[in-house]
Amino acid sequence: MEEKEFDYMNVIPLVDVMLVLLTIVLTTSTFIATGVIPVELPKASKSRQDSLKTQMVEIDKSGRIYLNSKPLPLDGLKEAVKPLDREAPILIRADRGIALQIFVEVLDAVKNLGFKKVSLQTQEQR
Repeated sequence: MEEKEFDYMNVIPLVDVMLVLLTIVLTTSTFIATGVIPVELPKASKSRQDSLKTQMVEIDKSGRIYLNSKPLPLDGLKEAVKPLDREAPILIRADRGIALQIFVEVLDAVKNLGFKKVSLQTQEQR
């Protein structure tokens, strides 16, 4: 009996296996990201997160700048955040009626000092 040569390779079983693996990875990563998987964290004397308090920068309607509810000029803001840890999160809350330039100046000042965790607080649209 003569053996028949392969004209093509059947990839359907390979695709099936890859789709199952993809489903498993996506399902597992979803549980980890949403915190559904219960994890008891180890205890330490002091958490790094405690020392990295979120710094709140606020800009009101008139363009006045506040750091943790204390009014400061832009140069004062730069001086006040200089001694902070560069890993400390900074949250910017700006009134939607302000001039964009004021917001950009504040954001630029914080970013130029090397802070990487800078975010803008927004409100959900209804």
